[in-house]
Amino acid sequence: MRAEQEHEYVEYVRARIPRLHHVAYLILGDRDRADDAVQNALTVLYRRWNRISDVSNLDAYVHTMVVRACLADRRRPWSRVLLRDSTPDGPVAGGEGRVDERLLIRQALDRLPERQRVVVVLRFLCDLPVAEVAQLIGRSEGTVKSRTAYALAALRRTIPSTTWSAS
Repeated sequence: MRAEQEHEYVEYVRARIPRLHHVAYLILGDRDRADDAVQNALTVLYRRWNRISDVSNLDAYVHTMVVRACLADRRRPWSRVLLRDSTPDGPVAGGEGRVDERLLIRQALDRLPERQRVVVVLRFLCDLPVAEVAQLIGRSEGTVKSRTAYALAALRRTIPSTTWSAS
């Protein structure tokens, strides 16, 4: 890769890495695994960068790469191994109520099946329309809508109604 192309790549990645990492973290629920997924996607992007001018919407392309890297990470057998006794995030006594709510929502998201969690993260936390989510995950809009409905029903059963009304 020429120095000029490498500079363009670095500038592009530097501007977008916080959002890409945030999406990966929301899908995977683990900062280290999110780092790995983003790094894997950006490594592939680096190798393709000299041919990237053919892509009409580069941000959507890279976003799709990160989502797919997260899904690939979830399929690996070692991804189900937890190397600690309990999860590091849990509600704490006292403190700011918003922190407790965030942890409660994070735990509820972690309990969702992967496909439902991905749809909820992309729809509501990344604020993507149904059509774009369907394109990202390679499913129909109807599938996205039904997964969203099932996920929201499960979240409503898991999260106390006082949390919903407080927001």
